Amino acid sequence: MNEKSVNEQYSYICTLLAERRLKEALIELDAFLWMCSDWTIRTQLEQAQTSYNYMLQYMREGVEDPERWKLHKKLMTDAWEIADRARIYVLDGLSTHYYHEVRSIPRSEELKDYNLEAVRHILESFNDDLAVSQFVSDAKKMNVLKRHESTLKYMFLSTWTNSAWDAQESEHAQAMLTSELLPTNDACLFVSAVTLSAMECFDLKKLTWLLEAYQHANTQINQRALVGITILLHFYKERIALYPELTQRIDVLNESPSFADDVVRVYKQLLLCQETEKIDRKMREEIIPEMLKNVSSFRNMRFGPDENEEEKDDINPDWEKAFEDTGLSDKLREMNELQLEGADIYMSTFSQLKGYPFFREVQNWFYPFDKRQSNVMQEAQQDVSEKSSVLDLILQSGFFCNNDKYSLFFTIQQLPQSQREMMLSQLTEQQMEEFTEQTNAESLKAFSERPSTISSQYLHDLYRFFKLNVRRSEFRDIFKEKLDLYTNPILSPILYSDQYLLPIADFYLRKERWQEAIDIYKHIEYADRPEVEAPIFYQKMGYVLQKVRNYKEAIEAYLRADTILPDNIWTIRHLAICYRLTRNYEQALAYYKKVEEVNSEDTSAVFYIASCLAELGRYEESLNYFFKLDFLENDSIKAWRGIGWCSFISKKYEQAMRYYEKVLQGKPLAIDYMNAGHAAWCMNEIDKASGYYEKARALSDTKERFLEFFRKDKETLLEQGIREEDIPLMLDLI
Repeated sequence: MNEKSVNEQYSYICTLLAERRLKEALIELDAFLWMCSDWTIRTQLEQAQTSYNYMLQYMREGVEDPERWKLHKKLMTDAWEIADRARIYVLDGLSTHYYHEVRSIPRSEELKDYNLEAVRHILESFNDDLAVSQFVSDAKKMNVLKRHESTLKYMFLSTWTNSAWDAQESEHAQAMLTSELLPTNDACLFVSAVTLSAMECFDLKKLTWLLEAYQHANTQINQRALVGITILLHFYKERIALYPELTQRIDVLNESPSFADDVVRVYKQLLLCQETEKIDRKMREEIIPEMLKNVSSFRNMRFGPDENEEEKDDINPDWEKAFEDTGLSDKLREMNELQLEGADIYMSTFSQLKGYPFFREVQNWFYPFDKRQSNVMQEAQQDVSEKSSVLDLILQSGFFCNNDKYSLFFTIQQLPQSQREMMLSQLTEQQMEEFTEQTNAESLKAFSERPSTISSQYLHDLYRFFKLNVRRSEFRDIFKEKLDLYTNPILSPILYSDQYLLPIADFYLRKERWQEAIDIYKHIEYADRPEVEAPIFYQKMGYVLQKVRNYKEAIEAYLRADTILPDNIWTIRHLAICYRLTRNYEQALAYYKKVEEVNSEDTSAVFYIASCLAELGRYEESLNYFFKLDFLENDSIKAWRGIGWCSFISKKYEQAMRYYEKVLQGKPLAIDYMNAGHAAWCMNEIDKASGYYEKARALSDTKERFLEFFRKDKETLLEQGIREEDIPLMLDLI
C-alpha cells in the first residue's frame, strides 16, 4: 500500500458518502481500517455498523422511528470522520509530506505536557518581556524575540497537525480567542493555523471556532477567520449539510446584513485571485505585439475578414451601467480598479523574491509583517538612513500583502545605500500617486485597515503560499478549483439574493470566463427567478453561449430577449451573427436587413448582407451590396474581394480581374492570388494565371495547404468551363 492508493481508497469512500450510499461506505471503511493501528477508530466503526444495521432492521419491520433521519445523518458524519482520521493515521507511516513528518516526530520530555494553554501564557507575556529586555541589552532583546518566534512555530505546527480537537483543546483555543493580552499578530497566525488544519482534516470544532473568531472585535482577526470559513465551506460542501448545528450557526450570523456582504466580498476576491495569472500575462503581452503574428494567410470566407471578426468587442453598451455598479467600467483606470477590488497585480513582481531563509519556515508565510520580527529587527538596526521612515510608510500601507512586505524589506536591505534610496523614492512616488487616485485623500493607515483591504491582502498571502512555497504540491490549491459557492447548501441562501448572484455572473462575463458565467445564468433561469423576465438577462446569457460557440442555445436566448424587448438592435445583430455562423443564411439575411432598416449606412450590416446573399447563390444582389459597401468605405479591400468573387462566379471575368488587381496592389493574401489566378485562367491567360498561382503557393504555409484550398475550388472551376483534365496540368505547371 502506498500514499496514492490510500488517497484513492479514501476518495472512493468519500464519493460513496456524498452519494448517501452509507452501507457500501461502511463496508469499504472496514477494509480501509485494516491498515490503521488505532483500535479506537475500529471500535467507533463497529458501533456505527451495529447502529445502522439495527436501524435498517427496524425499518424492514415497519417500526416507526421519528429519529431515523437524524440518526442517519449522525451515522453519515461518524463514517466521514472515521475515514478522515484513518487516512491521517495511515499516511503518517507512509507519506513524506511535511504535515505527516511533523506529526511523526516524537515529543521530547520537556514538551510532553506542553499544550496550547502554556503557549498562550508565553505569548501573552511577550510585550512585557520585550519592554524589559530593551533596558538590558540588544542580546537579551534578541533572545526574547527568538523565544517568541520559537513558541509561535510550535503553536502553528502543533495546531496545524492536530487532526481533531478534543474538548480541552477546544477550550484552550477559545481562551486564545478571548485573551486580551495575546498580541494581534500572534492571534492572526493562530487563525491561519486553525484554517490550514481544518483544510487537512475536517473538524467541526475548528470550523465553529472560526465562526466565533469572525465575530472578534479586531478586524485583522475576524477577516482572516472569514476567509478561512469561506474556504472550508467550499472544501466540505458535500458534508456540511449533515451538521444542523452548523447550519443554525450560519443562519444566526446571516441575520446580520454585514455577514452576507462580507461573504460575497471574499467570494469575489477569491475569484479575482484566480485572475492573477491572466493579469500577469496581460501586463507582459500588451508590450509584445508579435502575439498577433503567425495567422494563416488563408481565410474560410472569400470576402476578407475572419468569420468571427464581427464577434470581437461586441458587448452590449446597454449593459455598461450594470458593470459600472461593480467598479469595472473605467478602462482608463483598469489596473487601479483591479487593485481596489482585490486583484493581485504584484504577484509577478515579488514571485522571484521568496528565496530568503525567512520563507523556509512554513509559519512565516502567514505571519503579519512585524518590525519586531527578529530578522526584520536585526536588519533594521543596521539601517539608520532617513529613508527608513519612507519604508515604514510603504510597509504600513495596504498596497502590498504581508508576504510581499517581507520580500520588499529583505530585498531593499541587500541593496547598496544609493540604490536603496533611489528605489524607495521611486516606490514612494508611484504608490503615493496610486493612493491619491484610489482613496481620495483617505490616509494610508485607514486604507490598510479597511476589512476589504485586509481580506484581500490575506488572500494574496495565501495565493503566494499555494503557488510559490517549495512544498506547494503537498497542499490542495483552492485557487485552481471551480468556486461555485452559490451551489453550497449553506451559502446558497445567502448568495441567491438579487443583489449578489447576478453581479457574480456579470463578473465572470467581464473576465471572459464564459462557462462559469453560463452555469450561473442557467442556474438562475432554472430557478425561475424574476430576473429572467428582463431582456438584458437573456442578452447576456446568449452572449456567453455564443462565446463558447453554442450557437443553437445562444439563438434561443436571444429570441427570448427579442420577445421581451422587440427590435433591440444589439439583439437583432447577434441573432444575425449566430444564424450566419450556423450557416442558416436565410435567417441571418433577414436579421441583417433589420439592422440595415435602422441604419442603411451600417457598413458591417451591408458587408454581411452581401456575404449571405453570395452564400445563397444570389450573386447579382450580392454584387449590388458589395458595390454599396465600396461606395460607403474608401478603398474597401473586403468590398473589392466580394466584387471580385461574385463577378467571377457570374462570369464577369474582366470586372473580376479589375477588382482583384486592386486588391493585389495592397497587402494581398494567398487566397487573393488564387482567386486572381482563377479569373485569369477563365480568361485563357494561362501564363498570368500560373504566375498568380505560384505567388499563392509561396504565401501558403505549406504545399499541402495550398493544394487543399485549390481542390476545394475544383467544382467552381468546372462550372466556369475549365476542363477537368486541365486541372492536374495546371498544378504541374505551377
